Amino acid sequence: MAYQQMAYLYDQLMLNAPYGEWINFTEKLIKDSGKTVTKIADLGCGTGEITSRLAESGYHMTGVDYSTEMLTYAEHKASMKNHSIQWVHQDLITLEGLSQYDAAISYCDVINYITAPENLNKTFQNIADSLRAGGLFIFDVHSLYQVEEQYINQTFADVTEDASYIWFCTEGEERGEMFHDLTFFSRVDEKYMRFDEFHHQKTYPVDFYKKLLLNAGFENIKVYADFSLKENYIDENAERIFFLAEKRSG
Repeated sequence: MAYQQMAYLYDQLMLNAPYGEWINFTEKLIKDSGKTVTKIADLGCGTGEITSRLAESGYHMTGVDYSTEMLTYAEHKASMKNHSIQWVHQDLITLEGLSQYDAAISYCDVINYITAPENLNKTFQNIADSLRAGGLFIFDVHSLYQVEEQYINQTFADVTEDASYIWFCTEGEERGEMFHDLTFFSRVDEKYMRFDEFHHQKTYPVDFYKKLLLNAGFENIKVYADFSLKENYIDENAERIFFLAEKRSG
């Protein structure tokens, strides 16, 4: 196919991702907030799976990603379903040009790729600038437990009919930091093509994220774990931490 193979391969290996849970969780938080939300920015949208599903629910969606390959494939998939979605090629650290959105979401540990505190601060400020007063920002990150107990110094692998990967995860110098060394194999015209990627992620304690959100102009910060709607309760073995914050008025 004409689209970059890496984006296609990503979708193949994410077939069992909990997209339905992300959608249900998002819509439940929006409903419980009591706010009118029609315009949503999906930040770090990847191949647009969540973006398109929310578009199906009636939201006016904008998908933002740093990867042109992911955006190209996302646009192709959306056009096949006649979804009208705006696609934007930008880095969240330098995000600009978006304004008056009712909500912004960033899932599947996108925020963990922003590893330096000063860049996290810039990113949160950029996101605040893209929202209207009272707008919602919902995102998730790896928990420290997940990084330390389930990821670092582990090896993962998966094989499907058309794709496979080997993934080595190594520990960084600082707490919550990890490096991913990934090798992918994708079947193309009866041959297998190899792709190599190296990823760097870092997660921080919950209170650190709260501090940066407050500094960026957010308030009414709530924390959830593992798609549970129980506010501000995090089990010590929680794997994914969610944040909901509102942009301050004024």
